[in-house]
Amino acid sequence: MAEHRELLAEMPAVARLGTAERLRHAQRRRAQQLKAWAQAQKETPAIPRGGGGGGGERKSRRRRKRVTFPASVRLLEAAARHDAEEVRHFLESGISPDLCNEDGLTALHQSCIDDSLPLVRLLLDSGADANARDAELWTPLHAAATCGHLRLVQLLIQRGADLLAVNSDGNMPYDLCEDEATLDCLESAMARQGITQERIEEARAATERAMVSEIRELIREGKELDAPRGHHGGTLLHVAAAHGFLEAAELLLEHRARPDARDADGWQPLHAAACWGQVPLAELLVAHGAELGAKSLLDETPLDVCGDEEVRAKLLELKHKRAAVLKCQERHKGLLQRRTSSAGSRGKVVRRASLSERSSRYRRELQREAIVWGHLGDSEDDDRATGVTATTGVTATGVTAGTDTRPPLPPAGHRGGA
Repeated sequence: MAEHRELLAEMPAVARLGTAERLRHAQRRRAQQLKAWAQAQKETPAIPRGGGGGGGERKSRRRRKRVTFPASVRLLEAAARHDAEEVRHFLESGISPDLCNEDGLTALHQSCIDDSLPLVRLLLDSGADANARDAELWTPLHAAATCGHLRLVQLLIQRGADLLAVNSDGNMPYDLCEDEATLDCLESAMARQGITQERIEEARAATERAMVSEIRELIREGKELDAPRGHHGGTLLHVAAAHGFLEAAELLLEHRARPDARDADGWQPLHAAACWGQVPLAELLVAHGAELGAKSLLDETPLDVCGDEEVRAKLLELKHKRAAVLKCQERHKGLLQRRTSSAGSRGKVVRRASLSERSSRYRRELQREAIVWGHLGDSEDDDRATGVTATTGVTATGVTAGTDTRPPLPPAGHRGGA
C-alpha cells in the first residue's frame, strides 16, 4: 500500500489527469488499499481464548473484531479488481447489481471505465440498469464512449442504452467521444433510431424545461426560491448558473431570487457560473448585482475558481466593464446633485428678486402718497406730511428688511380734505 509521502508526492501529477484517468487512478489505489488490508488480516496471528483473566479476555475480544463493508462497497471493489467470479457470487447471493457508492457510481459504470467486457455482460445479464446515472448524471454509455471502448458501446446500445442521455454538463455520449471508430458507431446507431437534430436539441433542453416548470410551481405556491437544495446547500440559482440555464436564471432573478446566496462552501451562483464557464449566466448575474470579488469560505473569488483561461479573460473584461459602469453612474449622480443644488439656488435668487421688487413698489407708492400730503398748506397738514415722511422712512426700512407692513393711513378728516 502506498505510504502517505508517496501519495502526497503524486498529487501534482494526479491533478493534471482528466476525469476518467483520475477516477481509474483512485480505483487502483483503493484496490491496493483493500488488498493490503486483506493481507494484513491474514497475517495477524489468532489470539487464544482465556488464559489471562477478565482483562485479557476483553482485549482478545476487541482484537477479534473484524471490519466489515457495505454490500455496495464490496461489489464495486470486486468489479474494480475484475474478479468476475466474486461478482457472480455476490449477485447470486441476492445483492442488487445497481448498488452504488456515495457518488452514484455502479459496478456497471466501473466496468465500462475499465473496459471489462465479461463483467459488463455479466452485470447486464443479471439485470443491471444500462441507463443508471451517477451524481453527475453520467450513464455507463457516457463512460464507455468517453474512454473509446467500442465493444462496450456496441453492447450497451444493444441492451437499450439511451443515446440521448444528457449529463450534468449538458453532454450526450457522442459529445464526449474522441475515438473515430466509436464515434462512428454512435452516430450510425443514432441514424438507425431516426434521431434528428431537432430531437437532440429537445433532449438537451428537457432538463431546463423541467426546472422552469418547477420554478413556476414554486412561484404559484408562494414558496421560497432561495431554499438550500441537496447536501451542498446550493439554491436553484446555483444549479441554473452551473448548468447554463439562462431561462431558469432569468425567471428566478425576475422573482427576486438572491444572486448573493451562498452554499455550504460559501460559493455564490457567480462562483458556479465561473467554475463551469457559463459566461452568459455570469453576465446576467453581474447585471443583477452579483460581485466578481465575492469570496467563498476559502477566500476564493469567482475568478479564482475559473479554470478556463478564455473564460477567465471574459470575466476580467466583464469586471472592467462593471467598474466603468459604476464609475459613470457615480459621475452622473454627482452632476445631478450639483444641478439640483444649482436649481435650488436659482429659486432662492428668484424669491429674493421678487421680494426686492415688491419692496421697491411699496416704497414708490408711499413716496407718491407723501408728496400728495406735502402739498397741503396748513400747519397740521405740514406736520402730518412730516409724520408720513418719517413713517415712510421707518416703513420702507421695514419692507426692505422683508416685512409686508404698510404705514398707518391718515385720519379720515384729512383724507376728506384732500
